[in-house]
Amino acid sequence: MESWSNFSSRLLTCSVLLLLCRWTGAGANELAILQTPGPLRLTAGENLTLNCMLRGFGPPGAVKWQKGADRSQPPVYNDKEASSSPTSRVARIIPGSNTDYSIHISNIQPKDAGTYYCVKYKAGSPETEYRLGMGTEVSVIATPSLPNITGPPSRVDSGASVTFNCTSEGFFPREITLTWIKDRRTIPASSVAVLPPEESTSYQVVSAVDMTLTERDVKSELTCQIHHSTLPGPLRKSFKLGDALRVTPKMSVEPGQLIEAVVNELVTITCSAKGFYPNDTGLAWRENGSETDLPMAESTTQDYDGTFSMRSILEINATEGRNHSVFSCYAVRNSQPLDPVNVTLKIHREGKGLTYSGGAGNVFTTRGPLLYIPCVLIHAFLIWLGQGHPLLSAISGLESSAVWAKQKKGKDSTSVRLNESEKTSGGTNQEPDPNNVTYADLNFDKPPQKSPRQEADISQKSEYTSVQTAPLATPDDNVTYADLDMVHLSKAPKRPAPKPEEASSEYASVQVQNK
Repeated sequence: MESWSNFSSRLLTCSVLLLLCRWTGAGANELAILQTPGPLRLTAGENLTLNCMLRGFGPPGAVKWQKGADRSQPPVYNDKEASSSPTSRVARIIPGSNTDYSIHISNIQPKDAGTYYCVKYKAGSPETEYRLGMGTEVSVIATPSLPNITGPPSRVDSGASVTFNCTSEGFFPREITLTWIKDRRTIPASSVAVLPPEESTSYQVVSAVDMTLTERDVKSELTCQIHHSTLPGPLRKSFKLGDALRVTPKMSVEPGQLIEAVVNELVTITCSAKGFYPNDTGLAWRENGSETDLPMAESTTQDYDGTFSMRSILEINATEGRNHSVFSCYAVRNSQPLDPVNVTLKIHREGKGLTYSGGAGNVFTTRGPLLYIPCVLIHAFLIWLGQGHPLLSAISGLESSAVWAKQKKGKDSTSVRLNESEKTSGGTNQEPDPNNVTYADLNFDKPPQKSPRQEADISQKSEYTSVQTAPLATPDDNVTYADLDMVHLSKAPKRPAPKPEEASSEYASVQVQNK
């Protein structure tokens, strides 16, 4: 099929010949310039032919092709300075002709649109314009460029409001439609403008849209879509909103922020960071504010919504020195730590509080300042105190064990309670002996006494002994409480086959008064 440019060239030739045939009379020797009538509309990339025929005579001087009315701009073509470069887009159709100054422009572009004039100049210094043609208007139909979307310069936190821009340029004619789409749903644009606002040979469209990003937008897409008369279908460009979004992790610890453990127990703490994006976050631990090198295991997973989750498992040996230690788990992003979640470790042996075991069958609990008293001192003191007394001599059978005591100010007495152990010291079973005393209460009173005094009351069904003396002076008044097991008080020597007697109870109390 013959192109429009070739058809226009033939039409121009016929028009010029017709005009020449009608050229008669006295004005036949005057110079006339005949151009291709316009307007001409081409598609970008096609070739443009501009015809120019001179009839008559004129003064010496060049013939030039000018674009627009501004003669200060360089000419499109000058027959006196014609370029023979193979890369030149402009070429004369009939080189050397004195009447045909038609030119050919290849690969026409939107920037080539405008009105072209064939101009005859009069030689001189400077040269002057002598005649010009009627002009040929050329427009170039151009498709818009692929849309370009720009977002914020850096990632923004979830909940922030951001602006996205879309641009397309180089199209003609001016009419164009731009649409914003988010996840297949059309959203309104904040602004749309086609530039320049005045008539032009090429246009640009600029549009903006404002939105608030949330953690649900990690997998969302924003699309800029353009419709133009030169396009067989719409042009689209998409932007992944996750590329502009940052989601802070939600921190938690298991089993909780307060962990109670038995001394020397292996404790496991699990720290979780959930729902963060992108995957540029790590987990770290501190013990009492200092970095720790304790063994840990980490794992990262991606959730269905596109966010990530991470777990870090820390194993701790619950030594006594770690009682009330604080372990901090915190997320690290771009080498910057985020707010930590803390875990306090409370160590004990039994029950609540810090609990210690004092030997076989003996358990002592402390809840204040601790004072250690070896039971062997009580043993020796009681032997010295009750020389020959059968009841106090039996106390000498007390086994030595560690006693933890609580010190108090301003109390008047000190007591020691002795309980029979559930297990015998030898580990063998023995028959219960009714002659054995199973409970003893020793009270040490503080009222000053100048000489020792002993009082003993013994009945048929119970035995009671009270001893009061003046102990050595101590710098502070002490209150000491202790549970002692394996105490065996006997009022008679052991017999191979003890004779059952009536049920009775024995009670002993020793009181020592301080100065």
